[in-house]
Amino acid sequence: MLKEINRSGESLTVTLRGKPLAVIEPARSGHRMLGAQQEETRVCGDIVQTDFDQEWEMSK
Repeated sequence: MLKEINRSGESLTVTLRGKPLAVIEPARSGHRMLGAQQEETRVCGDIVQTDFDQEWEMSK
């Protein structure tokens, strides 16, 4: 999907249970990127383990 967004130039709206959650759009030149930061970046919390059990059960 990311390659398609880059190729087409169109944005993509990500939804959660039918409600907009985020918009992904192609980067414009000059935008600062997370990976390009000079400072130290810290991740607080677990970004690998997630608990979507309640959401999964609700969507059944």
